[in-house]
Amino acid sequence: MATITAAPARTLPAFLKNRAVAKLAVLAVLALVLVPLAHARWASGTWPDALTVDLSGPLTGTSDWIIDNRDSHPLFLYFFGHVSNAVVLSVRAVYLALLAAGWAGVTALGAFVAWRAAGARLALGTAAAFLACGLLGMWVPTMQTLALMTVAVLASVLVGALLGLAAGLSDRLDRVLRPVLDTMQVLPAFAYLLPVVLVFGIGVPAAVLATVVYAAPPMARLTALGLRGADRGVLEAVESLGATSRQRLLTARIPLARKELLLGVNQTIMMALSMAVIASVIGAGGLGDRVYQALASVDVGAALAAGIPIVLLAVVLDRVTGAAGAGDSGAGAAPAGRRTWPYALGAAVAVAVAGRLAGRTDWPDAWTANVAEPVNRAVDWMTGHLYTGIPVIGGTADWAGRFTTWVLDPLRDGLQWLPWWSVLLVVAASAWLIGTWRTTLTAVLAMAAIGVLGVWEPSLDTLSQVLAAVAVTLVLGVATGVAAARSDRVERLLRPVLDVCQTMPQFVYLIPVVALAGVGRAPAVAAAVVYALPAVVRITAQGLRQVDPAALESARSLGATSGQQVRQVQLPLARRSLLLAVNQGVVLVLAVVIIGGLVGGGALGYDVVFGLAQGDLATGLVAGAAIVCLGLTLDRVTQPTDRRTAKGA
Repeated sequence: MATITAAPARTLPAFLKNRAVAKLAVLAVLALVLVPLAHARWASGTWPDALTVDLSGPLTGTSDWIIDNRDSHPLFLYFFGHVSNAVVLSVRAVYLALLAAGWAGVTALGAFVAWRAAGARLALGTAAAFLACGLLGMWVPTMQTLALMTVAVLASVLVGALLGLAAGLSDRLDRVLRPVLDTMQVLPAFAYLLPVVLVFGIGVPAAVLATVVYAAPPMARLTALGLRGADRGVLEAVESLGATSRQRLLTARIPLARKELLLGVNQTIMMALSMAVIASVIGAGGLGDRVYQALASVDVGAALAAGIPIVLLAVVLDRVTGAAGAGDSGAGAAPAGRRTWPYALGAAVAVAVAGRLAGRTDWPDAWTANVAEPVNRAVDWMTGHLYTGIPVIGGTADWAGRFTTWVLDPLRDGLQWLPWWSVLLVVAASAWLIGTWRTTLTAVLAMAAIGVLGVWEPSLDTLSQVLAAVAVTLVLGVATGVAAARSDRVERLLRPVLDVCQTMPQFVYLIPVVALAGVGRAPAVAAAVVYALPAVVRITAQGLRQVDPAALESARSLGATSGQQVRQVQLPLARRSLLLAVNQGVVLVLAVVIIGGLVGGGALGYDVVFGLAQGDLATGLVAGAAIVCLGLTLDRVTQPTDRRTAKGA
């Protein structure tokens, strides 16, 4: 009986078995089909006019309608008007309460809260921080900012908790809210200000509500994360006891999500404080207004005097809420602290009452130190000696000019010279190599939306600044992170510097770089590098420190040098952390490059600032939407997606 042998199965070529090569091959086939069609229809290298949508008409009409009806329409009179009045009354009540407590009372009460949260050391630090605000001559602006931030944070926590509760309990609402929260976090803060100002006008209500929109998403995300991550065993045990859905939520889910909720409060406070300066553009007042005025006059000393209290508030609030979230309440004082806290609270209240009765509520003028003058003298010396004219190496202005001529201009011109379809292909290839077809499609559609909005060339200009800043940030950040990971002494020295850099308002970075380098795109890039550097350093150092010690010991036993251990063991094993550092660097750089529109950065940043200054809703919102799309594209091409957990991988 004849035997029938099966034909040998055809196998893929060896090089196509590599997943990355296979993805690029599929993309190349699609490009061979689609690119000739696109070139035949739209031969121009720039984005085709036929594929753009003009939104200026509808947006201008909306802006005009709001302005014409703001004082007469029932929506404004009976809804937005009441919201505005409630915000004004709330901020005023908190501010008057702080003034009534006086500087001694506020300091004592702040120290008491810090002591209850984390012990005596943080209490002393909190008291020192409040006293430093007074010594800098910023007590009243600090109280104004603290009052506004108190109301904004409470509203942000409430809104974020409600959104997070909905997303944590409903899969459908989670899917609906996720892109909304993504957009709220990527949209530049300046873009929030324009529609809020149109509705509420310039003043405290607009500043508070813009801050709420900016600061609520972290609370919503972390609330949803905590509710969804609750221990299944505990929930099943509570359900088996006959608890209703409401009882399960109040007695199990929310208590189990305590750490995530407190972390959400912590992040909301940090986001709200970062808006303190930006909101000053629309009349928030306080410390932010002092920084903004210093930027207008390039007064580095005044900016530093107002920026330091913001940093101190941020550090104190971060430590207090962080300690509460870690469950360290009363550290260093328990169990005696639990018995003596009523006496401590009584002492703090007594200090406030005594100061009030003695008429010493205002910070004494004689107890202020003028730091602006010595700082400005130092800056004047640096400007006079470093700005230009240094033999051989040139000055800071020369460096800025060379960086613009040798890096920023060629990069911008090169991106704008590329045909539009080639940019989309590069985005698709970059996103698909580290992600899935879903993330690739998202990145390509976001980049294409920029062209549809009619801001293709300004967006590529902004992209060139972001790429240059990210490259410099990664070189400096990874090198510094490696040094911090390899040396505990370096890590200890860097920690306070990184804390200050991460909490300093974004505007403050612009002032010294403008003083040393003039206006233009290079100062905007320099400020973005300084702002993004701490996050890259921290993530890199943490990733390298988490590498398996056994792998390092094995490398050392084989005779690997210190440099070889870093290059061949630590960096490859810390790949995911390094990619996260790239991702965070891109997001932070993009935020400051946009603000760089105030100092000559141009491109999308200028359009957003121009739209806010002129009340041009069309220009401001179109540029803001383009920034969202650019941020979404950069996020997708720098953040890897695990194909094992992503659908459609």
